[in-house]
This record gives sequence, C-alpha cells and structure tokens, in this order.
Amino acid sequence: MNDLTALAGEIHACRRCSRLVAWREETAQTKRAAYRDETYWGRPVAGFGDPAARVLLVGLAPAAHGGNRTGRVFTGDRSGDFLFGALHRAGFASQAESRQRDDGLELHDAFVTAIVRCAPPANKPSANERTECRQWLEAELDLLPRARVAVALGGEAWRQLLRVFRERGLAVPRPAPRFGHGVEAEVGEWTLLGAYHPSQQNTFTGRLTPAMLDAVLDRARELAADST
Repeated sequence: MNDLTALAGEIHACRRCSRLVAWREETAQTKRAAYRDETYWGRPVAGFGDPAARVLLVGLAPAAHGGNRTGRVFTGDRSGDFLFGALHRAGFASQAESRQRDDGLELHDAFVTAIVRCAPPANKPSANERTECRQWLEAELDLLPRARVAVALGGEAWRQLLRVFRERGLAVPRPAPRFGHGVEAEVGEWTLLGAYHPSQQNTFTGRLTPAMLDAVLDRARELAADST
C-alpha cells in the first residue's frame, strides 16, 4: 500500500461535515432513475492519478450522480467525459472515457482531485466545508513531490489553491492574481493555470470548448517538461 492509497482510505472514512454526509448518503439511497440498479459509492472521493505527477488538476467537488456514484473524481458524468477526453488528447490519460473505478483508466504525469470531497447540495459547498476539506488537499500535495504545475478548474479551485500556497509559505503575488481561463501565475515553485470548469453549464453553452481546454493542458505539459 502506497501513501496515497493510505490517504485515500482516510478520506473515504471522513464524516466531519454533517450536511455533506447527509446529502451524499441520501443521494446514494434515492439515486437517479438511470442508475437505480447501481450501488452508489456515497462516501468522500479521494484524488486519482500518477504518484509521480508533475501536473495537478483541481476541481470543485464530486457530482451527486458522478463521483458520488462511482467513487472516483470526475467519473461517470458529462464533466468527466469532457475533462478526460482532453487529458487523453494531451497524453495524460490512457483512454478518453472515465466511467467506473475499475475501467482500466490510468493517468500519466497527472493527478486529478477536488477542493471538497463530498457531493454538496446544489453543487455549492459552504465556506466552512471548503475549509474543513483543505487538509486533504494539503496531504495530497505532500505526497506529490514532483508536482509543480496546478490547473485550477474554476474560480473556487483557483482561490483555494492560492490560500493553500499562501499558508504553505509560498510567495503569492500581490494583489492576488484573478481567475480567468488561460491565466497563468507564478507562485513560488509552482505555476498556477486557470481553466473554466468542464461543467455542462460551460461546455453546452460554448463558454468552454475542447480547443480551449486543450490549450491549457498543452501549456501545462510544456511547463511540466521545463520543471524537470
């Protein structure tokens, strides 16, 4: 058992946020009609990927019928299809689809995680829930010693990563860089990249296109190569 596996076990057992525990478990019982014959995961979701990753991707939280159902981040929903399709095109993922924990998907030089590990009601974790979950992101960072490029999938991930970097004593620029798609910021030994979250709200409206996400991931790969 490696350290990330052990950490995942701790994350899966977390029950610190009563509102999130109630919601994730209720959703796992009521289910969505399309998945009524499936057994939902219904627990917190750990990060997933290559322990030697140089690129870290951070989203908001598991989807109620995606990660909360399958037990793997960005797995089993449209957002995951969009993200892993892009990761596959960029050479970070062994396949373009992420459907189940046991589907054979492997990540190369990338690790995908989230700032909140339980599916939140209305997909909106509270400020306190984001704070409570920060320890898990911190722990994953400690176990990813080669990671030097962070892709924030959405504004909440961007702001949380800046908080984490600041608390770890890194030199965050002042004023703090504002989130935007394609925005790039140097924070200590890290490069932080912004990308719109691959939510259906963004992808169905064309706010985020495959080419736009491909450009950010291509840049992440270039930066990772320069960090060695």
